[in-house]
Amino acid sequence: METFDYVVVGAGAAGCVLTNRLTEDGTATVCVLEAGGKDRHPFISIPAGFVKTLYGDRFVWPFETEPSAALDGRTVAIPQGKVVGGSSSINGMVYNRGQAADFDSWAQMGNRGWGFEDFLPYFKRSEQRIGIGDDHFRGRTGELPITDIDWINPLAEAFLAAAEGLGIPRIADYNAGTQFGAGYFQRYIHKGKRVSAAKAFLRPALRRQQTSLRTRAQVVALVMEGRKAAGVRYRDGDGREQVVRARREVILSAGAVNSPKILQLSGIGPADLLNELGVPVTVPLAGVGENLRDHYSVRMTARARNVVTINESARWPRLPLEIAKWLVGKPSVLALCPTIGFVHGKSHPALEESDLRILFTPGSYQDGRVYVLDEYPGMTCGAAQPRPESSGYVRAVSRDPGDAPTVQPNYLAAEADQRITLAGLRLVRRLFNSPELAPYFESETLPGAAVTSDDELLDFARKRGNTGYHLVGTCRMGPEGDTRTVVDDTLRVHGVENLRVIDASIMPMLPSANTFAATIAIAEKGADLIRGRSAAVVE
Repeated sequence: METFDYVVVGAGAAGCVLTNRLTEDGTATVCVLEAGGKDRHPFISIPAGFVKTLYGDRFVWPFETEPSAALDGRTVAIPQGKVVGGSSSINGMVYNRGQAADFDSWAQMGNRGWGFEDFLPYFKRSEQRIGIGDDHFRGRTGELPITDIDWINPLAEAFLAAAEGLGIPRIADYNAGTQFGAGYFQRYIHKGKRVSAAKAFLRPALRRQQTSLRTRAQVVALVMEGRKAAGVRYRDGDGREQVVRARREVILSAGAVNSPKILQLSGIGPADLLNELGVPVTVPLAGVGENLRDHYSVRMTARARNVVTINESARWPRLPLEIAKWLVGKPSVLALCPTIGFVHGKSHPALEESDLRILFTPGSYQDGRVYVLDEYPGMTCGAAQPRPESSGYVRAVSRDPGDAPTVQPNYLAAEADQRITLAGLRLVRRLFNSPELAPYFESETLPGAAVTSDDELLDFARKRGNTGYHLVGTCRMGPEGDTRTVVDDTLRVHGVENLRVIDASIMPMLPSANTFAATIAIAEKGADLIRGRSAAVVE
């Protein structure tokens, strides 16, 4: 049995950052436990390789939701990263912080030090912004390079012009100030390759002698001594049970599905659920596993004309040229994130901030087939409610850590989510049928021009929408007296010594953005909370 100062469960985005920061002064020892394998496969480094890693079970946890009443009983696949780097090794690589109001709302819920201005130094600390940006908002010297799209397509330019034609301004840097507008996404792709959290943060930490990474380590439960977390029990790659102990703290960074599951299997969670599972109740915490939230995206597609889209560029006879361009460092479809453009719009003109999101790709996938491109030129617009009010839960189903938990996000259950998604779909139609897109737009292929009424569009949304892969909230941060919360504003688990949760599961609400950037910043702040440092040290 080995002992380290800290045991970090999960080598995803948060775990990689934490390991780097906790070992950078050369004094503390850290053991990182990762259930997946190493991140050496070339599909992980090549941005376009995400289509090969996102499904199956080699690189992901193949989670699936429970049937949802609001989706007419449909289930949804919600894969999450199970590899060194976590979801940052297999996701869409978009870097989007969200709106200042997202984080100010966290502070208003009683979480001291979590407003946007408090949080901004932690966004900046990790970031190496390559490109334009106000240095008040952007970091230049961090480990994570953030670059601009370099593959400019006439169809994407026409999409942005269409948004301008509808009164939605084009913005150069949505991560510096207002988010209302249209533009190209920034991404963590540099020199044509994905820069995951593992590459940016964990690999430097692994060069330090005090860091130990253990892959294929399936956590069984925390080692509890009364109400103190003393270590972690896990099964190694050969199925043997091992124990690693922590002198100072155990830190759960296993994500919004696995972090609450591990707590529940360790006797920390809703008492009724633990009794059903036959797990002795160590610390009753009703909020563990509750408040699950995720973005739900509904994609509309169209057939294009008079333009080359990703559909043609990514297959014969153009693909060899794209490979050659990627090999010599030229802009190529192999170095694209799957979504390249956006509109952050409003469902009503009287609103001060954007409350809906449109995602644009100059390409399209075959209906009913996972990431198989259409055989004709195409484009895709996805509509989403960026601050969903629908929420659900994650619950362990047995004491066996190998059993997948019940996951229920309750997509579209809230009326506001239905209304804003519907407004987004109608905005997509206006963009598709705009004068600016007219030279390239041939016909709508999904759901098709015959689907016109609100009821028909909402039925389409229920049947065809999909996860945004942005699961959060199941170890909600908030004051200890609030029974819905799990950790306090220092990320310590209520009623438990030497245990913190530091990952996307602590978010009280979803930011109106992809969650990678906020998760990195949470880990940066969490590392300082552990070390007793203030934000002033960051800048």
